[in-house]
Amino acid sequence: MPFQNTTDTEKRTNITEFILIGFKNLQELQTLLFLCFLFIYMVTLAGNILMVILVVVDKHLHIPMYFFLGNFSCLETFYSSTILPKTLVSLLTGDKTISFNLCFVQHYFFASFGAAECYLLSVMSYDRYLAICWPLHYTNHMNGKLCIQLVGSSFLSGFLAISVTIILVSRLSFCGPNEINHFFCDVFPLIDLSCSDTHLLRILLYLVASVFTLPPFLLTLISYICIITTIMRIPSTSGRQKAFSTCSSHLIVVTIFYGTITIVYILPNTDTLRDFNKVLSVFYAVLTPMINPFLYSLRNKEVKKALRRQIDQLFTKA
Repeated sequence: MPFQNTTDTEKRTNITEFILIGFKNLQELQTLLFLCFLFIYMVTLAGNILMVILVVVDKHLHIPMYFFLGNFSCLETFYSSTILPKTLVSLLTGDKTISFNLCFVQHYFFASFGAAECYLLSVMSYDRYLAICWPLHYTNHMNGKLCIQLVGSSFLSGFLAISVTIILVSRLSFCGPNEINHFFCDVFPLIDLSCSDTHLLRILLYLVASVFTLPPFLLTLISYICIITTIMRIPSTSGRQKAFSTCSSHLIVVTIFYGTITIVYILPNTDTLRDFNKVLSVFYAVLTPMINPFLYSLRNKEVKKALRRQIDQLFTKA
């Protein structure tokens, strides 16, 4: 049977903890890896929290585009915080163990925030679609109530999607070994350790992932097709550049996010690709949350102006 009932699963699961192998083949570089990950995490927290603060305190940023950007930065902070603290502790102390329950908790929150990011990226692309393709109707359509509903739905959909998969995975039996070939508890390395028949589960996970992630991906894709088509119709070069500058950063983020996710989770999980997937996981789970606020802030004049205003106010009060 591919799945057991809860009682049978408990009887056959004799593992109380997992060992995250992480970067075991880079044993002599553990200190350097710790310093790199610590720097990345500190920059990630600083950049994303700064973005959230700017959106909250600067009245010039109280418009839908920056409301979504502030929530995106908040999401990125939670996203990276689900895995990096444990990774840092492991690199510093050498203790690579994680309890059975904590492993599932880590996977649940990491995957939920990742799924929520898919929906929020589609919401942000829809916002840019309305702003560029229907500018005269933008204010009426994208009001404060709708913004809150869209963000709330993004988080709710993300957590609901992963609740389905975590229930399925939690019904598996784990009899040993307990070494996860990753630096965090991801779903497929976790399934590889199960002594249950996981063939049906893998099919169900792909189906669930398709149902929950294809709609936001298609919405994002269609939005940008419409955006690019509209931009190309603008007669003046300066007009096209101005219109494209409002969505270019978001397009870069979308490309990086979906590109790495596709390679990691869609391509076959062979021994050859396993280490490569681990490197890509570092990219989308660790580096991308650090890069995103700089992509938005350094390429956005309004964000840079808001930062200067807040710095000037601080010096004026001092």
